[in-house]
Amino acid sequence: MRRGLNPNTPLVNPSPPSPLSDSAPPAPTMLRGGKSLVSAPPCFSNDATKLLVCTGATVSVFSTSTAMLITELEGHTALVTSVIVVPKPNDVFCYCWTASLDGTIRYWDFAAGTMVKSIEIGLPIFSMVMPGLGGKRKKGDLFAYVTVEMAIGGEEKAEVLRGQVRKCNLTEARLGGLVLAETPQPAFLTSSPWGNFFGILKKQTLYIWNAPAKDSDKSVAKNMRLHHTKTFSAFAFHPFDNIVAAGDVSGRILIWRGFGKKTFSAPKDVSNGIMISHGGDKPGPNDSTVDHDDDKPGVRRNDDAESCSTWHWHSSEVNFLYFSSDGAYLYSGGNEGVLVMWQLDTGKKKFLPRIGSPMLYFMLSSDSVLSALPCSIQGTYSGSSSGFVFDRAAGLAAIGTENYCIQFYSLFDDSEISEVQVCERNHQPGDDTAVVISLMAVSPDGSMMSTVENKLPEEGIGGLFSLKIWGCESQKKDFKLTTVVYEPHRDAAISALAFHPTRQMLVSCSYCGDFKIWVLSQAVKDSEGAHQSSGWTCHAVGSYKGKRMTGASFSADGSVLAVAADTVITLWDPDKNILVAVLGKTYSSIGSLSFVGNSEYLVSASHGSRSQLFVWNMEKLSVMWSYKLHAEAVACADDDTSFAVLALLPKSPQPIESDGAVVQSTDGVILLFHGGNPVPLATWSVKKATGGGLAFLPLDQTSLVDDTGKRPSKLMVFMNGDHEYVVFDPLNKEAKKLELARSDAKDGHEESGRFGYAALYGELPAFQPKRKADIEIPILPSERPWETMFGGSSLALPPLTKLCSAFLESFLENRTKVSDTFPHSEKDKEEELSSD
Repeated sequence: MRRGLNPNTPLVNPSPPSPLSDSAPPAPTMLRGGKSLVSAPPCFSNDATKLLVCTGATVSVFSTSTAMLITELEGHTALVTSVIVVPKPNDVFCYCWTASLDGTIRYWDFAAGTMVKSIEIGLPIFSMVMPGLGGKRKKGDLFAYVTVEMAIGGEEKAEVLRGQVRKCNLTEARLGGLVLAETPQPAFLTSSPWGNFFGILKKQTLYIWNAPAKDSDKSVAKNMRLHHTKTFSAFAFHPFDNIVAAGDVSGRILIWRGFGKKTFSAPKDVSNGIMISHGGDKPGPNDSTVDHDDDKPGVRRNDDAESCSTWHWHSSEVNFLYFSSDGAYLYSGGNEGVLVMWQLDTGKKKFLPRIGSPMLYFMLSSDSVLSALPCSIQGTYSGSSSGFVFDRAAGLAAIGTENYCIQFYSLFDDSEISEVQVCERNHQPGDDTAVVISLMAVSPDGSMMSTVENKLPEEGIGGLFSLKIWGCESQKKDFKLTTVVYEPHRDAAISALAFHPTRQMLVSCSYCGDFKIWVLSQAVKDSEGAHQSSGWTCHAVGSYKGKRMTGASFSADGSVLAVAADTVITLWDPDKNILVAVLGKTYSSIGSLSFVGNSEYLVSASHGSRSQLFVWNMEKLSVMWSYKLHAEAVACADDDTSFAVLALLPKSPQPIESDGAVVQSTDGVILLFHGGNPVPLATWSVKKATGGGLAFLPLDQTSLVDDTGKRPSKLMVFMNGDHEYVVFDPLNKEAKKLELARSDAKDGHEESGRFGYAALYGELPAFQPKRKADIEIPILPSERPWETMFGGSSLALPPLTKLCSAFLESFLENRTKVSDTFPHSEKDKEEELSSD
């Protein structure tokens, strides 16, 4: 039965973390992973024993004493954008609110890991604040302020996406019609610790609202604006004073003191239930007069603030600002990887350097003892086709990082296995890119890896391409560098890499018009008889009419090497380096080649303005069928004639609106084919397909069963451009869910102050030696104990109580015991002895 595809299916979530879209068939879902570890600012529990982190579509609850995962709050179907802990009436109060791009707001008991309440908003929520939770809130309905995305326009005017700040009644579970502000994109909301202020950033303007003490549907939050000459990037409110700090893209920090003392007493414009904040560059109701007082230093225009001071240390954009709980210090961070602590009264600063990664957020616990500092570490390879490759034999994904490493990530365990340092270079966040890892490939058995390193020229001088080949002998993926080839194809860039399926052979293609076959030479002895280390050498060089070589692939048995020469396919004997045949011509340059298992089929994908997918018959040396589509990735099964194609769909010219909610169509589709049949066996709609990849995985990776207890017949993995992935059985039409047969236990121990070994494995059982209690081992000091006391193994030393006393007594002078009475005669001695 063929599963159909509707690329225009409305989706409420415009940017979900799930690689498969909501319109995909429910059957094949198995394992999901690869989500961002920190997708929104984290927060501490009231007693600071737990840290709540937005991790993709879930909220992960970690123990602050052991850093172990305690539980996960699962229920959202899209990215979680906000998590807010309800302030404590007591230390054991463990409730929180979350908002997500799935258009819901949920109330949780995160101590038990259960959801208490769910509110359907119907619009993707990009940020949320709840001023009513801070300070002393008066009785009444509970409200939240959210930023959502709406389609603005009508029949005469083209619809465009705009961000809106709106009020939501959580008690009555509905979104109000009052619009506080509109922005080109959804803005990030920030509130003060006591909940009396909240605001957003819009280019060079900071918008601040004063939340009503007793909020209601009819109450209007008054607003004001503060201006700057640079674009703002972050801001924070003082915990109890009218002080706000804002950072800009140039690294400056502005401190406004005494803001809003005049504005928040003036009325605001309300018309038809919609209140729109006036633009930052146009005069508003509070801009009718210009204040020329000299007692407001640093304040621009007629901004309602007593003073404004500027600090500058960061060399680039300020990513976060955060006030200490007592308001005496301000924390700031950016791309330099340095945490700066400013003294608010004097402007003096201290540093916590060498963090090593751009800092995203900062959060202090209630007791100011613990702090959370999420950083941005992982990245993608610039210049590579997808930024990752699959190690199918081990069920891993090799993903590039910004610090010139390759991270091997387990697709079944959703965790990192190892990390390989490709380039020995100190990575400093914010520096200009000087080295790019442009390509990488892993051998079919996972024992070899090849990378292409591109050193960018500085001022037009010094560019260099390097081919590195790595090897490993264990499952830990501890790759060791075996060979480095500088400028393997002169000064031309390398376009493709491919390993031989069974032998130690590698082919590299270049844009200069040739390809090279590399083989591993065995260790030999030099003239002195010493063993030289083995390395890779060039076995053969090939070219075809000077055309660019853009892709390569070995057949399943390795007897045929297919190399794409721009728009044609050349077939070679890799051992003899003989051209065997040439396949027909395509309209655009061929970007990838893939042999379909042990069959006679070869799949080619050409990219460009006339992108096409071709399936060739190797026996007839002709094309079987073709589609006009842009194939982002192609994956072929090893044991049959199945192959899958990740195709990009044309972009929708306008957003889709359904029931007032802005939705977007999927941007990609997975097509599953069988052999020479041009009709897909199955299709799945996907999102974030650009930069994505596909692979078939062996079934012997781990114990996998579906909800009926059956093992899957085939495994496929799809990873999108954000490195989120899903592993599923493409042939299973009945199972609703497939999971690992082994248990995936979390650290669910109580916060009892256990650390180290006890926190990981529990308390050790009491040790009860089986020996008689009445047997004692005597410890007899020698005549000269200080000479032998500390000799021998430390494991054989006596107890410390015996050791110290014996050591000190050895320094005392030994004297003969003298009796108080002295016997003077033999008779007295005999009486004394008899008495004894």
